[in-house]
Amino acid sequence: MSPADAVIRTQGLVRTFGSTRALDGLDLHVAPGEVHGFLGPNGAGKSTTIRVLLGLVRATKGQVELFGADPWRHAARLHDRLAYVAGDVALWPGLTGGQCLDVLGSTLGGVERARRGTLVQAFELDPTKRVRDYSKGNRQKVALIAALSARADLLILDEPTSGLDPLMEQTFQACIRERRDEGCTVLLSSHILAEVEALADRVSIIRAGRRVACGTLSELRRHTRTTVHAVTARDPVHLQAVPGLVDRGTSTVDGGVDTRFAVDADHLDQAIGAVHQGGIRTLTVSPPSLDALFLDTVHGDRPAGPASARPPAEVGP
Repeated sequence: MSPADAVIRTQGLVRTFGSTRALDGLDLHVAPGEVHGFLGPNGAGKSTTIRVLLGLVRATKGQVELFGADPWRHAARLHDRLAYVAGDVALWPGLTGGQCLDVLGSTLGGVERARRGTLVQAFELDPTKRVRDYSKGNRQKVALIAALSARADLLILDEPTSGLDPLMEQTFQACIRERRDEGCTVLLSSHILAEVEALADRVSIIRAGRRVACGTLSELRRHTRTTVHAVTARDPVHLQAVPGLVDRGTSTVDGGVDTRFAVDADHLDQAIGAVHQGGIRTLTVSPPSLDALFLDTVHGDRPAGPASARPPAEVGP
C-alpha cells in the first residue's frame, strides 16, 4: 500500500497537552477496504489519535489526513463519509431507541433504512423503549446500528462492543465482515483482543504515543515464538542444538518423553525435525495469539535476534 492511497494517514503525529506528550511521532496508515486493529495499553494515545482523526483536537505537529484531507480544517465534509462509535455511549434519556436512531442517522450523511431494520432485528433491540430504560449494552446497540446502517466509507470504532454479551459480539463481527466486503474501511480499537484477531486484516500496536509494531498477524508472528508440545518415543536430544529455543521442559510419561518448548519462528522447521528424530507420538504446535503478541510488544519482551534489533517499522507491503 502506498501512503498516498491510505484512507487514514498520519506521519510524525505529535499532540501535547501542556507538558504531557500524548502522541510522540505516531505513524499510522490504514488502507481502503481493510479492518485495521488499533491496539495499545491504557494511556498509549489511542483515544487522542481518534480525537485528532475526528477533528475534535488539532495536531501539535506532524501530518494527518482522512481521505487526503485535513480533519481539523475539513471536519464537516469528512464527517459525511464516516461514522464513529465510542465505548461509552451517551444518548437522550427521554427518547426511544428508534427516535435516537433517527437523530443519529440525520447526522451521518444518510442511512439505509432497510439495512437499519435488519440490524435492529439482528441485535435484538426494542426500538420502542426509552433510553432511560436501556442497559449499557442496549445503548451500545443503538450506536452500532446507527453507524453500521450509515452510508459511510469509514467506521471509527473505539471499544464498540463494550457491554455486549458474547452472542451480540458475534453479531457485531458478522456485520463488520459484511461492511468490509462492501468496501468499507474500519479502524477498530478494542481491548478484546480475540475480537481484533477475528476481524483485523492488519494491526498497529502503539505505546507511549508511538507505533511499535504494524502488520498482519502472520507477519507479526514471525518476530515472536511458537509453542510446541510433543510426546515422543525417545528423548529428542538434537533439540539442544536448535538456535532460538527457550523454556524447554522434559518429563517421562507412559513410557515416552513429554517435551515442551518455545522457539523462534525462523527455527521452527529445524525444531520440528529434531522432535521427529525422537519418534513423534503426539505433536501440538501453537502459534502466538494476539494476546501474546500484544503483551510481548508493549512490555518490550520480544525475542532476541534480527527482528528485535531493527527499529520499529511497518511490516509487509
